[in-house]
Amino acid sequence: MTPKPPLTLHMAAPRGFCAGVDRAIRIVELALEKWGAPVYVRHEIVHNRTVVEGLRAKGAVFVEEVAEAPADRPIVFSAHGVARSVPEEARARGMIQVDATCPLVTKVHTEARRHHAQGRQVVMIGHAGHPETVGTMGQLPPGEVLLVENVADVERLSPRDPERLAFVTQTTLSVDDTAEVAAALQARFPAIVAPAHDDICYATTNRQAAVKAMAPVCDAVLVVGAPNSSNSRRLAEVALRAGCPHSQLVEHAGQIDWRALEGARALGLTAGASAPESLVEEVVEALRARWDVTVEPVVAAVEDIEFRVPAVLRERA
Repeated sequence: MTPKPPLTLHMAAPRGFCAGVDRAIRIVELALEKWGAPVYVRHEIVHNRTVVEGLRAKGAVFVEEVAEAPADRPIVFSAHGVARSVPEEARARGMIQVDATCPLVTKVHTEARRHHAQGRQVVMIGHAGHPETVGTMGQLPPGEVLLVENVADVERLSPRDPERLAFVTQTTLSVDDTAEVAAALQARFPAIVAPAHDDICYATTNRQAAVKAMAPVCDAVLVVGAPNSSNSRRLAEVALRAGCPHSQLVEHAGQIDWRALEGARALGLTAGASAPESLVEEVVEALRARWDVTVEPVVAAVEDIEFRVPAVLRERA
């Protein structure tokens, strides 16, 4: 038997599920335990097909709008957060509603509403059309949140009053990109009020830090995550910017482009915040089938944060 070539596998830590994702999944599972199937979920609870299909098999029904769910069944709002009109619609229909919005996203919503109450127009750094951006912008009346995606957007911005501005950010963006856009905002609008604390969530920051640490010594970095997952896409981008010549975003081992990895002697592996560890383990096994793998952990932080589920799920059925 021909011996397998050696491969050093740099494993990012932390990777995969964050506290907000873990909480959101637990909320759907607890709702099913409390009220039985079906429980309706507006939008994908998190951006991962494996997670969604697993919950669907347990009795969750995923819909895009509240009106698609019967009024006599519970509805869960996804971890990304929703516009204020969504729970208002559910309330008007008399539905049991359970909010699985990540508490760190809720914090951004609170910031936006506070700035509005104090007479400021809000600028949001985020990606157009992403559910989190839609939900945050939907906390305020139309026109009260201006979206910018990059520095060029900052130059085109026409606020109502340049002296009465504040900015917030989507929690899953690139740390470096966000800092660049924030700096452009502050340079153009010196009076703009910045967040008291960084809106980029701890999990996003930690996962990007681990990728930055491993990228310069890797021939390629594999990111396990969904293509519609903002934080997963950012990890693949961060790897390239940090000096790795190649990165791949894959939902599972079956999507790996093996030809692009030919001759590799050092690979990095991480997972977006909504990707289960089982998918990472599948990738590791696929690598072991082709290489003699030596695992090297790359530890950027130790996470021990937990978020409580809503009170309605802590009460007895």
